[in-house]
Amino acid sequence: MAHRRIFIIAGEASGDLHGGNLVHALKQLDPHVMIRGTGGDQMQQAGMTIIRHISDMSFMGFLEVLKNIRPLLAILKQVKEDIRQFKPDLVILIDYPGFNLKIADFAHDLGIKVFYYISPQLWAWKKGRIATIRRSVDKMFVILPFEKEFYASEGVEAEFLGHPLMDVIEPLLANTKDDALPETPILALLPGSRKQEIIRILPVFLEAAAQLPAFEPVIACAPSVPEDVFLSVPGANRVKRVKGNTYALLQSASFAFVASGTATLETALFGVPQIVGYKADAASVFLARQFVKVKYISLVNLILDAPAITELIQEQLTPDALIQSFNALQKDDRNLKQNYQILKSRLGGAGCAHRTAQRMLDAL
Repeated sequence: MAHRRIFIIAGEASGDLHGGNLVHALKQLDPHVMIRGTGGDQMQQAGMTIIRHISDMSFMGFLEVLKNIRPLLAILKQVKEDIRQFKPDLVILIDYPGFNLKIADFAHDLGIKVFYYISPQLWAWKKGRIATIRRSVDKMFVILPFEKEFYASEGVEAEFLGHPLMDVIEPLLANTKDDALPETPILALLPGSRKQEIIRILPVFLEAAAQLPAFEPVIACAPSVPEDVFLSVPGANRVKRVKGNTYALLQSASFAFVASGTATLETALFGVPQIVGYKADAASVFLARQFVKVKYISLVNLILDAPAITELIQEQLTPDALIQSFNALQKDDRNLKQNYQILKSRLGGAGCAHRTAQRMLDAL
């Protein structure tokens, strides 16, 4: 009997993390399945043959993509050629829409089944891309409960089987705190994973933290960002930093200031009270306000469809506003705790990768 062949494309760190869990689940369910594609260390360790590493593909923002357009086009050409030769039964695309939607059309034209795992945030912006998905993607496997309704309203088949973060975080919740972290109550500072975000947001977080002497601030440094970016922020060199180990920090933290993004969801799943802050350059914000059609910027509020956590955006993000929101939550966080419980129940328990892998294999 011929072994099943699957080609998977991830282009950034979060895609590699969830892709690694998916590859592991696929291999558990079918030890003979042949899997190759683009990804990172996690997918490679799970048993996928990597033809291009995410370190060659992970560019953030319009200008950075534009500057690296030639190498990206070369990778696109290589991936298409590899798919043609490998002749997979299934192509699985993980987020990374600028690249992956081109592959969706290509694979569809070759008559290959195409599944999308972890949807691009089309509900927020670039809704025009829905036409490509409707035309070339056989099924969406979405990780946010409201995405299922969004796709249904657009005539696209989508299934929600839980959020993959539950697979990563749930096993950690029973663990004890990290002894290397201070005994004083910890204020976790999560200033984002892009240089421009960190330079704008971290100074405000640090200024507010300086006004809370009962708490020890600890900065979560994204592994993809060189340390000198953090150290270029005044005062950061005097604050404890944790690199690439945000979960250990969140396990021990009493409170968090968080830049918008997946980190808001991670902080909530660890049960840590948080305030979300976000600041971008004027041009990006102007464009976002034209195109982005969402009520909230944090995933927590988007999933709950309610302002469960405070969001301080652009000029609202000041040290004083952070302190005010902090004091309000210190007085009473019962509502927040209830909302965190509702959030967890909406995301489904651990096992998303296994359930998704099973569905994908059943479809072959």
